[in-house]
Amino acid sequence: MAIETVEFDLSLVNQETGRYLTACVYTIDGVNNVDGTPRELSIGQLVMAICLQRANILEYGELDETTGKRTNGIIPLMDDMEKTSSQLEAMTEIETEVLKWPDELTAAGNLYRSLNSYRVSSSNAAYPNATFKDALVDMGVIKSGVSFIRISGNPDPNDIMYDDFITAIESKMDEKNSFNQRTMIELQSLTNKRDQCYDMISNVLKSLNTVLVGIANNT
Repeated sequence: MAIETVEFDLSLVNQETGRYLTACVYTIDGVNNVDGTPRELSIGQLVMAICLQRANILEYGELDETTGKRTNGIIPLMDDMEKTSSQLEAMTEIETEVLKWPDELTAAGNLYRSLNSYRVSSSNAAYPNATFKDALVDMGVIKSGVSFIRISGNPDPNDIMYDDFITAIESKMDEKNSFNQRTMIELQSLTNKRDQCYDMISNVLKSLNTVLVGIANNT
């Protein structure tokens, strides 16, 4: 963030030296006039521009030139938390269903069941109506080659044993819960920093106004 200083002469002169008094205005990247030229700012406007730019970055995140996405900001973190919460809901729904399978398969005399035969509810924000397999592969719970949960016996290459599956999905749920907790702490920190930017604008402008009023009263 480059800041330039522009110095100019005032109409008043120094009574001792006879030289014109000078003052300064400032320019900053991103703050321009209608014609695109840098806009000259007072010190109060400069503080406001810097704080608002900082608050904007904290709110919307920094732009990653490689991916074109914004990261490390309040809104991106909230989006990540929303996605993670939807993933947790999907995994809870899947696990609740799969926990029924041992009794159902044993009663039917079967050893395995396809993950492609069941779907996540259409109300889930992350995986609406996706097959269990597609959702689980995307979340990293199972590998792409796995399509069946086997209750007992020797697994085929496209099987995952029931106990291994329950361990894998609960481990992933613990991981997502921990991510949300860390994200919540980071989100609170960023929100506090953003609010401090707005507070600084108010405090600095109030201080400058006090100084100007004092100067006016002494003239």
